[in-house]
Amino acid sequence: MYRFLLSRQWVIVTLVAIALIPTMIELGIWQMHRYEMRSARNQLVSDALNAEPVPVERLASPGQAVTSTDRYRTVTATGTFDTSRQVVVRRRVSSDDEVGFHVLTPFVLTDGKVLLVNRGWIPANGAQTAFPKIPAPPAGRTTVTGRLMPDETTAASGIKDIKGLPDRQIMLINSAEQGQRLGAQVLGGYIQQTAPEAKDGTPEQISDPGKEDAPLNYAYMIQWWLFAAGVPVGWWVLVRRELRDRTEAEAGEAGARTEPATV
Repeated sequence: MYRFLLSRQWVIVTLVAIALIPTMIELGIWQMHRYEMRSARNQLVSDALNAEPVPVERLASPGQAVTSTDRYRTVTATGTFDTSRQVVVRRRVSSDDEVGFHVLTPFVLTDGKVLLVNRGWIPANGAQTAFPKIPAPPAGRTTVTGRLMPDETTAASGIKDIKGLPDRQIMLINSAEQGQRLGAQVLGGYIQQTAPEAKDGTPEQISDPGKEDAPLNYAYMIQWWLFAAGVPVGWWVLVRRELRDRTEAEAGEAGARTEPATV
């Protein structure tokens, strides 16, 4: 009954089905790992955002990298803004995806160390080669609050660190490079300022980080494994259909041979 499975066509179909099953299982496992990784990242971000604010010196110091656990932690600092040596970070987008600058202002702490503060986004208002007009931060001794962030790198951000930029413009926020420029001890990483809020909403504060879509990877995982389970079922349905068609064809031929001739 099943000798047709030895035909060239059915051997190819069977081999393809056998190859598809482990491939789809492996794709499901890959999606499972993506789901677990994204879920872990979301949990880290959530834990950091919901943690109690702490003084920035507890989590950052000169030459020390910000860890993944401390990323997005809310920190506070007291000092004064040094607007005379602030720079802008090129090609940053607003919440409406408009291209402009981030404002990076040195914040001199009471002990003389410097914290880099990303005060938020401003529009370019013309050619990006020109230094933009920047609203002034609070004057005098101030306490700021913000989310702690690690130094930016091309590998992590995908942003190329272009050299030869116009004066007081940078591509990436890097505490070591800024320490050399400022001639000061700069705490590792930087903060995205959340308080005090800027007057008239400028610079525009950077929004909270969004969650990665981990449930989508979970759905893909289930989908691939359902596909893997469906391959043998589909193969068996095709086999039964082929067997039925062959049986019906043979029955038709037998009936034609036994039908009496017309007189």
